[in-house]
Amino acid sequence: MSDRHHLAEPHTRFPAFEVEQGGADENVTPPRRRRRGRRIALIVLLVVVVLAGGGMLAGGLYYRSVNNSIDRVDAFTGVPEESRPQVVAKGAMNIMILGSDSRDPENDGGSRSDTIILAHLPKDRSSAQLISIPRDTWTAVPRSAEGRGGRDAKINAAYAWGGVPLMVQTVEKFTGVRVDHVAMVDFAGFKEIVDALGGVEINVEKGFTTKYSLSGSRTFATGPQTMDGAAALDYARERHAFADGDFARIRHQQQVIKAILDKAASGGVLANPGKLNSFVRATSSAVSVDKSLSLLDLAMEMRGLRSGNLGFFTCPVKGTGRVGTESVVFANTTKARTLFDAVRRDSVPDILAAGK
Repeated sequence: MSDRHHLAEPHTRFPAFEVEQGGADENVTPPRRRRRGRRIALIVLLVVVVLAGGGMLAGGLYYRSVNNSIDRVDAFTGVPEESRPQVVAKGAMNIMILGSDSRDPENDGGSRSDTIILAHLPKDRSSAQLISIPRDTWTAVPRSAEGRGGRDAKINAAYAWGGVPLMVQTVEKFTGVRVDHVAMVDFAGFKEIVDALGGVEINVEKGFTTKYSLSGSRTFATGPQTMDGAAALDYARERHAFADGDFARIRHQQQVIKAILDKAASGGVLANPGKLNSFVRATSSAVSVDKSLSLLDLAMEMRGLRSGNLGFFTCPVKGTGRVGTESVVFANTTKARTLFDAVRRDSVPDILAAGK
């Protein structure tokens, strides 16, 4: 199995995305930001887990101080229990990881989630499966406690309409998988994380020039190269340079996540207390998690996890199209149901089979 899996129809071609950050309802009033508006993404959580679990943060008091400094978000208040999926496989864990970039030149609203990942941790914690859900996926958004939503829209509209609790409800309704925990990261903090590691190694499959970047424009040549934080952020952010838009961005995000995990687990980082401390501090300053998630406990459970134990997937889609004035992604509901049913049952072989 390769490091990434795209589950779209075998010969589907996706036109370039022209999707505004606003999306489903341009006049929506954003929910109040939580401490500098930290958003949602996955990278930092898993890296912290890998580092702590691998024994790199052997000083328990030190790690607890880092753990205690991480912001907590109210993720489940107002989520009606009667509407939530039932737990099928006890002991497995599903973490919704959301991410946006407050420094993205295209992000002028700050109220949308650019990255949505459902991370499945099997009961035996021997691996992890990370399933990206395109942010423009057209789906039913439940009505929030404030009366917003209650109609079909892009999946990331749920955050603008009802914050994290409505995102939980929407992802659960879309996947049929119960969300146990939530992790949120501002993607902008990602730059400092990569720099704290001394850069990451990325193999660029096809050269391109960015249209939006921290520096205005950046060209990536084909082939392996070391990227600093600014370059890695530009690489993971770009979508306009590709015919398949957001799908290319998802692939690059997955590629960079793997590179971060590889570098974080390397001996050079582990043996250098200063570099390790910088990395951990950069990570903890960017991440927010729900009130009940114990990163320390999770780290101990997953101390053997490395990038080779990660499977990267993308929610199956039929292609893109338009609903009214919006450019959207249409899910392949049959294939998605098969994939998420395997997640719900904690059947890793079936998840891998669905990704072939």
